[in-house]
Amino acid sequence: MSAVEAKTQQPEPKKKPANKPGPAMVGALLGSLFVFGATVGVFRMVHGAGERIAHPEQVKKEEAVAVADDTEAPYCTPAFKQVLQRVLNACGLVGSESRRGCQPADVKTFASISDEDFNALFTPLKDRGSVLMFDEGADALDQGAKKLLEDKWLDRKGARYFFVVARASKTGNVDMNRALSHRRANTVMLDLQGAFHDPDLDKQVGLLWLGNEFAQLDKNWCDWPTSRDRKSCTPEAVNRSAFVSWVDCRL
Repeated sequence: MSAVEAKTQQPEPKKKPANKPGPAMVGALLGSLFVFGATVGVFRMVHGAGERIAHPEQVKKEEAVAVADDTEAPYCTPAFKQVLQRVLNACGLVGSESRRGCQPADVKTFASISDEDFNALFTPLKDRGSVLMFDEGADALDQGAKKLLEDKWLDRKGARYFFVVARASKTGNVDMNRALSHRRANTVMLDLQGAFHDPDLDKQVGLLWLGNEFAQLDKNWCDWPTSRDRKSCTPEAVNRSAFVSWVDCRL
């Protein structure tokens, strides 16, 4: 082998490995990140406090929205809830009574309420309730009434009690109309049972059948949501009906 070849085949010197960060450097880096994060957090807290001080009215609005879902409807006054409680007790909707409905004598005797006060109890529910109308002497719901009833049932919004208040017009005698209004109330209940199959439905629905002898409706109730054309609504027609509504008050 020549001297030139020997010189060219000499091994290359080994490269020094790159310096790796030591424990001290890693600790310093993590410490810097922690300080940075804490600084950002403090800045946000201070900035948020400054915003609350500068715009207190916005804070009040946000707080109001936060508790809105836990408030009662405006009509749930102490007087309203007192009368409501009497009706619920009289109709077996609270407590351990097996009776779960009211006829006129029950409302008058047990609830101790007049015709005017009874209708006044439901007057604030105009935006919540509806009037399902029947043909004269009939107890069958037409398709419009069924749709309105089922829409109202689905619009529960957390309410506990659903009232069905059936009536009959002045045509015919007292006994006949009492029985007719009872059948109308039962028709509403049967439609709800068939449509929703809710096992607790009988604990939520209060049936009242008033015939034509108690708490007749006047023409003003034709302005409520009804299952038929309002143009044909008369005092006689509006009493051939079943009023339905959820009640949003907590007792």
